[in-house]
Amino acid sequence: MEIEEIRYDGAQPVDGYGPGFFRVGGQVLAGAVIVTARAARVWSGPEDAEALVALSGEVDVIVYGSGAAMTALPVTLIRAVEAAGMGLEPMPSPAACRSYNVLLAEGRRVALAALPV
Repeated sequence: MEIEEIRYDGAQPVDGYGPGFFRVGGQVLAGAVIVTARAARVWSGPEDAEALVALSGEVDVIVYGSGAAMTALPVTLIRAVEAAGMGLEPMPSPAACRSYNVLLAEGRRVALAALPV
């Protein structure tokens, strides 16, 4: 069996996370985050649907991390993201970080919007 190293071709994967923070490309971000292949930034959370809608044209799907456990998404957030032509995949934040990294390594047009654990 051959093992290949994962390559992100300049994109920044999620390096780690912990109580109240995410580490992306070596940079620690406190609180909720939005991460794309080009940038990572702090996000005010699911009440800020406009920040996710602004990703339209750059990404096809947003992996949504709901924190330590799976929780329901606000209907207004779902409707806004879908109306902008993107998919929204909810899951707990640890799974969302892993899924984002895999999709990013595959060269997919993906973003991560995640609440801290």
